[in-house]
Amino acid sequence: MRKSIISLILAGSFMTTAWADTLQLQDQVPDRYVVVKGDTLWDISGRFLKQPWRWPEIWQLNKEEIKNPHWIYPGDVIVLDRSGATPRLKLLRNETLGGVEKRSPRIRESALDGQAIASISPAAIEPFLKRPLVLDPEAFAKAPRIAAAHESRVIFGAGDTVYAVNLSAKAGEIWQVFRDGKQLVDPDTRAVIGHEVNYLGDVRVDAAADVSTLSILNAKEEVAIGDRLIRANEKIFINYTPRLPERAVAGKVVSIYGAVADAGTYTTVVINRGADHGLEVGNILFTYKQGVPVKPASGEPKRVTPPVKSANLFVYRVFPQLAYGLLLDGTLPVNVGDEVKATPIEERK
Repeated sequence: MRKSIISLILAGSFMTTAWADTLQLQDQVPDRYVVVKGDTLWDISGRFLKQPWRWPEIWQLNKEEIKNPHWIYPGDVIVLDRSGATPRLKLLRNETLGGVEKRSPRIRESALDGQAIASISPAAIEPFLKRPLVLDPEAFAKAPRIAAAHESRVIFGAGDTVYAVNLSAKAGEIWQVFRDGKQLVDPDTRAVIGHEVNYLGDVRVDAAADVSTLSILNAKEEVAIGDRLIRANEKIFINYTPRLPERAVAGKVVSIYGAVADAGTYTTVVINRGADHGLEVGNILFTYKQGVPVKPASGEPKRVTPPVKSANLFVYRVFPQLAYGLLLDGTLPVNVGDEVKATPIEERK
């Protein structure tokens, strides 16, 4: 049987940043693993590595392959080869007659139908990909608004008809309804970096005119006169390989989705760093609890304990001054004001 094999060197040279060090295999690392539907790159890398975010070093990916790693599918077999001086991973697929052929990782073209293995759980981030929950304040103030209804009521739900103004749309289009929320303020500069808005539901444009007719398709909350309209985004397929940023990043958590005080694994948080600070989709940051004061004895200086890492943070949506991230592998609650950094403190040289 001929096997088409992608050979991959474990001790890769892709990451050459100052904080790079020896990759650490899991204590109970498997010799092989068969990829199944529902797996993610993060899950699979965690089976082999103690540092899942260092996945690109295993595969020696170039920048284009990092952004489009559509080459791992259910049924593929990942094998840990210990026969040489350096452990290697091999991706086995497409058995045919003949010998063994070695190839480099490559992008396999495929419709974005969910068959390729995603970076992280799509279900955990889908609402945030489809809905712009943080907007520029000026843009939101100029957005089309729901202005009237035939009924004397001031709140509406699914199945009701409402009317909007300043809406440039076509009949049949789907728009989303939002209500003003709170300003997001950078805790360091005190500048407003975004405006958090509340998603209320979806509407369909039945007739586009100076005063457009809309049907409310669904309502997560009651819709009211004055609520704003944003065009619905097409579904975004996030399949970027988890990786460290190319340069050091340090910021803070400025908001937690759901207004919870303590955030845990699979919670989305907003941080005060974005594209202007070098962040890209797929970057991994780390959240930290600040150190606590040490009660000094007489004559001793003031001291604080070291920061403690609390979670990994996968960045999946980036704006100029802020970004959305999903907390993964949390060990402590994450709170507004907690620090985020580009690499674990203990790994910096």
